[in-house]
Amino acid sequence: MQDTGWRETDAEHRSGFACFVGRPNAGKSTLTNALVGTKIAITSNKPQTTRHAIRGIVHRDDAQLIIVDTPGLHRPRTLLGERLNDVVKQTWSEVDVVGFCVPADEKIGPGDRYIAAELAKIAKNTPVVGLVTKTDLVTRDAVGEQLLALQEVMDFAELVPVSAVDGYQVQTVADVFVGRLPEGPQLYPDGDLTDEPEQTLIAELIREAALEGVRDELPHSIAVTVEEMLPREGRDDLIDIYATVYVERPSQKAIVLGHQGSRLKQVGAGARKHIEALLGSKVYLDLHIKVAKDWQRDPKQLGRLGF
Repeated sequence: MQDTGWRETDAEHRSGFACFVGRPNAGKSTLTNALVGTKIAITSNKPQTTRHAIRGIVHRDDAQLIIVDTPGLHRPRTLLGERLNDVVKQTWSEVDVVGFCVPADEKIGPGDRYIAAELAKIAKNTPVVGLVTKTDLVTRDAVGEQLLALQEVMDFAELVPVSAVDGYQVQTVADVFVGRLPEGPQLYPDGDLTDEPEQTLIAELIREAALEGVRDELPHSIAVTVEEMLPREGRDDLIDIYATVYVERPSQKAIVLGHQGSRLKQVGAGARKHIEALLGSKVYLDLHIKVAKDWQRDPKQLGRLGF
């Protein structure tokens, strides 16, 4: 008898959706990965790394928690930025609980207060949990000070300090979220960790590799599409993947390509390692670079690139 991954759940089983929101680089994606137990959202120290609402699935005996990792809310300077902000606001209006992430090592600023003011509009119907992230970077006293400062920003359902890096209170965050979910059955089969298409995850892993070590102005200009993905003919242990890295200007193409293609080779090698772990198979990765002039501001090109 085939195991479909679905199981009987008791009447007290909970299921539902939570999302993380916060400024860019507030630790949302790292915390999502820590809760799910594997890498489903790419991470980088560059702002605005996340561009899609990525869903990760946390399986427990008493609950199924679906975490939605959202882009960082920011003051948009491009059409892409406006669309990313729309993704965030649409997501938090549809979930059962919201986690507002504020890093322990950065003072609460106007950006945080803007997000809190927006969240206050939904807080009557959707509980908002304040999360002080990256506690591994500061002292215990500094964490306490940040919790007190965050408490002044808005009326939170709960406040939790957490570190995704060393695992501090990650399970506590899961417990707090689960406690706010409605009773309900499984929404996804056991074993599913995300509902993102494999090609989307692969494109994101390539973009993550391309973000490593590039100049500060370049990350926002990089987009990736997977053009084709198919098993190698006559081989059941090798998948051929053909992908395109898009930039906005010829000068940026030269940066990503590197001297005699050395930089692009590094991107391919770094991405391939993570893609093979994702697919459980050897991968041949064929990367090309194209210039799509000012794609962040062009509605037609944004649509073609999936935004």
